[in-house]
Amino acid sequence: MATIISYIALGSNLSDPVQQVITAFDELAEIRETQLIARSSLYATSPMGPQDQPDYINAVAQLSTNLLAEELLDELQRIEQIHHKKRIMHWGPRTLDLDMLLYGDMVISSERLTVPHPGLKQRVFVVQPLLEIAPELILPDGTKLASLMKQFDCELIPLESEVST
Repeated sequence: MATIISYIALGSNLSDPVQQVITAFDELAEIRETQLIARSSLYATSPMGPQDQPDYINAVAQLSTNLLAEELLDELQRIEQIHHKKRIMHWGPRTLDLDMLLYGDMVISSERLTVPHPGLKQRVFVVQPLLEIAPELILPDGTKLASLMKQFDCELIPLESEVST
């Protein structure tokens, strides 16, 4: 199989979220037949769902992988389980959430996986860190990633603490 570039969104708002995301970057780098190519800064953001939960730490990783999309998904879910992810409520608090944003230029719609990620274009906490590590990226539908930032009325500020990792 040919090597595929994939982008993964990382998010956490429980149990030392900064450390959860930093550790997850290291774990992504350990996935078989996969290399961590780039990682964005960390960004603090308000929760999307219920507001009675802590703010999130979000980031994006760029991977080069020889795994099939569902094999990579299995690895992402394995890492989430290491972090004791529990799906108690939709958009609820998470120790770690790993979402496959893109898998090459493929469009995938299966029972287990939808790529590009359905919320990719609407979430500044995904678009901005993705733009940071892939400024020339064009989505499978032809949308230039840079053009998506124009729709948001705010820009996120990277956390200083990430630099010390």
